[in-house]
Amino acid sequence: MFDCSALELPLLIFVAEVCVVSASTLRIIFTARGHTVLAPMLGMFEITTWLFAIGKTMQNLDNFACSLAFALGFTLGSGLGILIEKRLAMGTVAVRVITHRDAADLIEALRSASFGVTCIDGEGSTGAVQIVMTVVKRKQLGEVVALIERHHPQAFYAVDEVQAAAAGIFPSVARRRTGVLPAALRSFFTAS
Repeated sequence: MFDCSALELPLLIFVAEVCVVSASTLRIIFTARGHTVLAPMLGMFEITTWLFAIGKTMQNLDNFACSLAFALGFTLGSGLGILIEKRLAMGTVAVRVITHRDAADLIEALRSASFGVTCIDGEGSTGAVQIVMTVVKRKQLGEVVALIERHHPQAFYAVDEVQAAAAGIFPSVARRRTGVLPAALRSFFTAS
């Protein structure tokens, strides 16, 4: 007869390690982006869960299923952390579009969608170009890329992370409360 209890510990180690590596991936990304509250909180969760997972794995080195569960959890956690971060789409990005065509229709489309736009004339390797720039929330990147592809499907565009942006034109985004700290503590940590 199959013993279900023999799979409980490896399954627990697997889930713990998926959580550890997902949290680690997010913590590294949030640290790079300067999230002074989220990164340390994830670090605390990460190390506490890791101590449990590695402890149980080391206590059961004779059980290959525990070691395999740890390795598989690490593998899945890496990809899952990246997917979670992409889904959260936190932060701001700068989008630069370089086109050989007149960009007036693209500029109008972006402005009609309430995006701030800056356009300058430039010189590319094959002649005159227009450079259209906008800074948007990452949650709005898909909308901006769709406008670019609709109005200038052959244009070159680049997207870069923005560390800080102020005094620009940003369309409103549906906001969800993601903070777990009171506003006074949140403002203390984000001011540093």
